[in-house]
Amino acid sequence: MRMNEQIRVPKIRVISETGEQLGVIPTREAIERARSIGLDLMEVAPNENPPVCKIMDYGKYKYQQQKKEHLARKKQHVHEQKELRIRPKTDDHDIEIKLDRAREFLEEGSKVQFTMIFRGRENLHQDIGRETFKEIIVKLDDVAKIERETRSEGRRMIMILAPKVKKLPVSVKPQKKIEPPKPDQQTPGPQTQLSDPQPAGKENGSTPIQV
Repeated sequence: MRMNEQIRVPKIRVISETGEQLGVIPTREAIERARSIGLDLMEVAPNENPPVCKIMDYGKYKYQQQKKEHLARKKQHVHEQKELRIRPKTDDHDIEIKLDRAREFLEEGSKVQFTMIFRGRENLHQDIGRETFKEIIVKLDDVAKIERETRSEGRRMIMILAPKVKKLPVSVKPQKKIEPPKPDQQTPGPQTQLSDPQPAGKENGSTPIQV
């Protein structure tokens, strides 16, 4: 992007710092206008006829562009592929060390390529390599999945593992505990209504006799 004296054409279409269309004016006049208010003249559409330029703060524009690029890089989740090489005669201790490194790479989000190299007559015993790769798959099963199956390429045998996406545990809402009602809140049961006691001597509707 050209700016100020780098713009060689004699006339340009200019947009002001506020976005106003100023029309086609001489390039020198546009540069002087920009500098008079402490700004720069930036070419924004060089392929137009005439080219379109805008008066702006170049320092602020550059800062905003760098900020956008930083955010774009931050959103990218691109991880490089790691390679671990082993031999058919690699002992168990060294393989365990390779497995520990592979686990670290996988947990960081990187893919891991295991490469077994055969030399000389070892190439006749590629079944050893396949068995070794099967053991590696089993031991890394909790963090890895097969990206590329085991295959032979000349004197090499390769297998690529990718990080396994962990499933989030399903949250179970605790059941609300039902408390028994308090004694004063218990629902009264059916009550038996008692008849009023009859006055002494009053039976069968008779009236007591006074002597």
